[in-house]
Amino acid sequence: MEVTIVPTYAAVFGVGLILLSVRVIRLRRTAKVAIGGGGQPVLERAIRVQANFSEYVPLALILVTFVEMGRSPGWLVHGLCGLLLLGRLVHALGVSRTAEDFRLRVFGMAATFAVLGVAATVLLTGDSLLARLFG
Repeated sequence: MEVTIVPTYAAVFGVGLILLSVRVIRLRRTAKVAIGGGGQPVLERAIRVQANFSEYVPLALILVTFVEMGRSPGWLVHGLCGLLLLGRLVHALGVSRTAEDFRLRVFGMAATFAVLGVAATVLLTGDSLLARLFG
């Protein structure tokens, strides 16, 4: 029941949150805004990217950790973490732009929802799902 894969991804996500937070801090300083977005579209988008990351990544990592603890194949754990990483990166790129590319936002959220959904399904059905799909 040793967890060895998710911690590495969690560390990468930790660095990602620091980077998103530093971006918000810099934009706040430039705009001289202490709380909220101050009506600054770029700052408001940066705040939402950081908040959205903070809303979804922790639960996704918890679910994938449980998947790993359940002795699911390493490729599944890497796949879920990799898809979450890709989804969060693409979402951040899409939402950060004032002229938003909605396709990037949609892809990022779809990838995130896929990770949450697959991990939840594996946890709810146990090994029977994996056995049916890959057994």
